[in-house]
Amino acid sequence: MRLLPPPTAFSAAVVSAAVSAAVVVLLPVAPAFAATGGPSGSAPSGFTITDPRIKESSGLAASRIHPGVYWTHNDSDDGPYVYAVDSATGKTVARVTLTGIGKPRDVEAISLGPDGALYVGDIGDNRDGTWDHVWIYRFQEPKQLGDTTVKAEQFTVRYEDGPRNAEALMVHPVTGRVYIGSKSEDKGGLYEGPEKLSASGTNVFRRVAGLPWVTDGAFSPDGKRLTVRGYFLARTYPWKDGRPQGEGERIDAPWQGQAESVTYTADGSALMFGAEGAASRVVAVPVPGAGDGAGTGASGGADAPTGAGGGQADGPSPAGGSFTKGALVLAGATAALFAAKRLFRRRPKP
Repeated sequence: MRLLPPPTAFSAAVVSAAVSAAVVVLLPVAPAFAATGGPSGSAPSGFTITDPRIKESSGLAASRIHPGVYWTHNDSDDGPYVYAVDSATGKTVARVTLTGIGKPRDVEAISLGPDGALYVGDIGDNRDGTWDHVWIYRFQEPKQLGDTTVKAEQFTVRYEDGPRNAEALMVHPVTGRVYIGSKSEDKGGLYEGPEKLSASGTNVFRRVAGLPWVTDGAFSPDGKRLTVRGYFLARTYPWKDGRPQGEGERIDAPWQGQAESVTYTADGSALMFGAEGAASRVVAVPVPGAGDGAGTGASGGADAPTGAGGGQADGPSPAGGSFTKGALVLAGATAALFAAKRLFRRRPKP
C-alpha cells in the first residue's frame, strides 16, 4: 500500500463506517458460501489453522516429504519462526527456529524448491518501496517433524529498477529459479532472480513481466503454470520459456478478506488459499483437468488484461473470482478496512 499520513481516530472511524454501510446495502447481492469457503458444493474442505501463535499466516507451501503438511509463517513481529501445520487436524506439528540470519522485518511468502529447501521471503515493505534491500532465507525441509532449530542461509536482494513492496515469492519446481511478485497499484511486476542465489553478494532481480496487484503466487508441481492471487482476484498463467504467457485465466477463488497466500497441493490436484487472522481457514479449490493433464488449473475466461506477458496492470482487477458487482464493492470496502487496520497497527519500521 502507499505510505499514508499518520492515521487518526477520525480516519479509522470513517473507514469503519464506510464498510458498515457497504455491508448493509450490499449484503443481499453477496453470494452464499459453504463451510469450505467457496461457492456451495464447488470445493472440498480445507482446514483451519488452530495454533494461537499463528495470527498472521502470510504464506503457504505444501510439503513433499510429509503428506498433508503445509508450511506457513506469521507476517511480522513474530521472530525467525516457520510452522508446519497438519491439514488433517489443523494443528502445528513443528516450529522451526531459524538461526544465522538477521532479525526478520516483514516476512511475506514461503516456497519449496526442487532442492528440497524452503525459501522464506522477507520481502515486504510497509513504506511502499523505500528499503534498498530485502532478504530471502533458505533451509532444508526437516525430514523429521517436531520443534527444531536450523541454520539458514541469508540472501540479500535488490531490484534492478529500484526498491518496491512485494508479498509473493515463487521458486520454480524444475529450474529452481526464484521469482518475486511486487505489489503496487501502478508498477506491479514479476521479477526474476539470478540463476543461482549468492549468499556473499547482492542478488539483483530484474523485471520480466507485468502482474496485477498480488499478495502471493505459486507454481504448479510440474512447473507448467503460475497462479497468483490478490484481495480481489486469482489467475493462472501458462508458463513457457521462463515467462508467464498471455493474460491468464480466472480462478474461482474464495473471498477471504485479508487474502495472503496460495499454494498447490503436492500432487497438483488443488489450490490451497489462505488468509491472515486467528484461526484462519485454508480453502481447497480443485484444479480442473489436473488428473488427465487437459486442464490449465483455471476456470472462466481471460477477459480482463492483467499485464503479465503483455504490459502493465493498473492495480486490482475486478475480473478475478466469482463475484457480482455488488460483492466486489463490498470486497473493496472490507479490504480498505483491513488495510487501514494493518496500517494503524504497524508503525513504519526503520
